[in-house]
Formats: sequence, structure tokens, C-alpha cells
Amino acid sequence: MVDFVDQGNKVKYIFFWGHQEKGEQISKSCFSQWYDAKFEEEGNVFITAEHYMMYNKAKLFGDDIACERILLATNPGAAKAIGREVVGFNQEVWDERRFEIVLNANLAKFAQHTELKSFLLNTGNRILVEASPVDKVWGIGLAQDHPESEIPRRWKGLNLLGFALMEVRDRLRKDL
Repeated sequence: MVDFVDQGNKVKYIFFWGHQEKGEQISKSCFSQWYDAKFEEEGNVFITAEHYMMYNKAKLFGDDIACERILLATNPGAAKAIGREVVGFNQEVWDERRFEIVLNANLAKFAQHTELKSFLLNTGNRILVEASPVDKVWGIGLAQDHPESEIPRRWKGLNLLGFALMEVRDRLRKDL
């Protein structure tokens, strides 16, 4: 994508950041890992994709106690805090597996909520960008209004969440 944009090709972006409470209509806040959209996977119920990510992080490293605590966490902040304390955590292993875990979380989330799935599919081929100025892994490390937010080569972060969501969109589109 970086080379494509560098060559002068035009792309359209959808920037998102935050997980505001649901109003009457679905908004781009549904792309957040913290968005409240309960879904089930392998017999477990996750109230947010963040819960799924932290649960599977704990599971990856064999921390069954953290798994149980994450399932009981009443909000994504609590789940994240537990996930930061996973026993046996290895950054290199996590770096290899985190994208797949978040991809699977969002596949389940969007597949199990028709209205969210429709919203995601209606983004067409636009580039989904988590415009978090504080997250350099899942976001771009820049705010939406930053002058370099539309220049992927200048992003300070990896935008892994944006790329995971675009992969989810592609897979859901193939299932139609």
C-alpha cells in the first residue's frame, strides 16, 4: 500500500479512533476493539473484541487463571489490564500471533452482528485507519487531523487493526 500511494495513486481513507457508546445508528466507532458487541467463539462469550484478544493472549501463554479473569471482566479496560499481567508472556511469540488473534476476533464480531457486518462491507475498498496518536502497533501513532495521516510512509505506527479489519472485510465479502 505504501508503494501504491507513493506512486501517486489516490486512495480514500476512513479514520477511526474511540469506542463511543452506541446511539441509534452504527458508526465507525464499531471498528474499535473496545466497542460493545457481544459475540461467541468456541463456547466463550466475549463482550468486546478486546476481551477476545486478551483471552487468547493468556491462552497462548497457558495462563488459565488470566483466561478466567478476562472472561469475567466487565469492561475492556479491565480485560486489557489482566492481559498485561499474563504469566509466561513472550513478546516475540506475541508479535508473531497477535494479528491472527485480532483478525479472528473481528471475524467473529462482524459475522455475528448483521448490522456491523453491513457497515464494514459498505466501506468498500477504502483504507481503514486507526488514527490513534498513542498507539503505534494497532494504530498509526498519529491523529486523524495530523498533516501526515494520509501519507502511509509517514505513519508512526503499524495500523495492524486497520489491516485486520480490511482482511475481515475481504473475507466476509467472499462469503456473500
